[in-house]
Amino acid sequence: MTTISAAPPTTPTIDPRDPEDRLTRFFDPSSMQLLAARDTSGVLAARGTVAGSPAVAYCTDATIMGGAMGLDGCRHIVDAIDTALRERVPVVGIWHSGGARLAEGVTALHAVGEVFAAMVRASGRVPQVSVVLGAAAGGAAYGPALTDLVIMGPAGRVFVTGPDVVRSVTGEVVDQEQLGGPDTHGRRSGVVHVVTETEAEALETARQAVDLLAAQGAFAPAAEEPAVDLMALLPEQRNRAYDVKPLVASLLDGPGLELHPRFAPNVVTTLGRLAGRTVGVIANNPLRLGGCLDSASAEKAARFVRMCDAFGVPLVVLVDVPGYLPGVGQEWDGVVRRGAKLLHAFAEAVVPRVTLVTRKSYGGAYIAMNARSLGATAVFAWPGAEVAVMGAKAAVGILHRKKLAAAPPGEREALHAELAAEHERIAGGVNRAREIGVVDEVVEPSQTKRRLVAALAEAPPGRGAHGNIPL
Repeated sequence: MTTISAAPPTTPTIDPRDPEDRLTRFFDPSSMQLLAARDTSGVLAARGTVAGSPAVAYCTDATIMGGAMGLDGCRHIVDAIDTALRERVPVVGIWHSGGARLAEGVTALHAVGEVFAAMVRASGRVPQVSVVLGAAAGGAAYGPALTDLVIMGPAGRVFVTGPDVVRSVTGEVVDQEQLGGPDTHGRRSGVVHVVTETEAEALETARQAVDLLAAQGAFAPAAEEPAVDLMALLPEQRNRAYDVKPLVASLLDGPGLELHPRFAPNVVTTLGRLAGRTVGVIANNPLRLGGCLDSASAEKAARFVRMCDAFGVPLVVLVDVPGYLPGVGQEWDGVVRRGAKLLHAFAEAVVPRVTLVTRKSYGGAYIAMNARSLGATAVFAWPGAEVAVMGAKAAVGILHRKKLAAAPPGEREALHAELAAEHERIAGGVNRAREIGVVDEVVEPSQTKRRLVAALAEAPPGRGAHGNIPL
């Protein structure tokens, strides 16, 4: 006689798109409370804690009509944003939506517009973070775009019109990933701040962002912190390129959250903690385009400055910049208009902001990278740093072109070097910058972190009274 054993009980499989599951994974364990009972609106909203700090979140329900938003779903989002605004806590949107519900027509469009209006009301007043885990199409594309930070998982897609519409109107053949996937928006368009390899990592990155902005802490430098020679992170040859990211990492207490790592990589923008307090770090990266500013990087940095200013996050600016990138393409791409955004952002900012010139700061880019004239709290420089309109050798090549041309070929190089040294004494160099007060102090690389922390901690706190328009 054959005995047939009973099959083991099976655990119900949760749809990976389930909004309640996604919200539960985002909040601290056992902290989530729904703001309204789950319904068929296509949106679920909740409150809870993130690393112990209160927050609000909403999630579109891709299991119902692909997450399409109608009147009731949009009301849930507006209520969530208004709750966050009323309680002065961050609000996070988890997006997987095909846009407005077609069956509701203009009613849905009007409701989506009210979501946008709520986002703008909250802009600059409470942090808004978006996590795109699936398609965010049509009207849903602008939801993430209006928020402060956009994080995209591997299945994330953001586009206003899908591939079928693009093909029928323009004849271009493209799939969803090419049109609005992680590479498109993380590297080319700059719509997305952080791209992750998994959905779980996307939610964890959102938690990190909320923690940095919601629990900013206070400066508490370690009493016996060992001095570190940060100069050792730069090449000995002053004209050699290097990656500035190890320098940024050495200044911060631990791993920070780099924003837009692949978009305009000639400028690095990172949120992290310095001596226990959240700060924003902006750094020229000589490994990319020699560290030059260009239209895209100026716009990227300007957006970052305004976000930090809106939420009272102090700024550290690491400068090693040869100027603006020249070229017809840059002028046609609006480097004047877009570069002006960075000037405006720094000049407008009221948060403490300290500049450190590591090797050089030339030309108009010198001003744009938080110069004294734009209101920097303090400006430091490492020994041997150069502050000038351009490098001394290049300058005398223009100023003394005829004199150099008339010199015998065998003496020309020595004359060039002599004139460059004289020019540096008169018009450039960090000593001249100190004399006129645009550099406060020359600091040793080993004392850099201590001086940056002291300058920021001594400055009166500030927070800009403005929104965070997506520049």
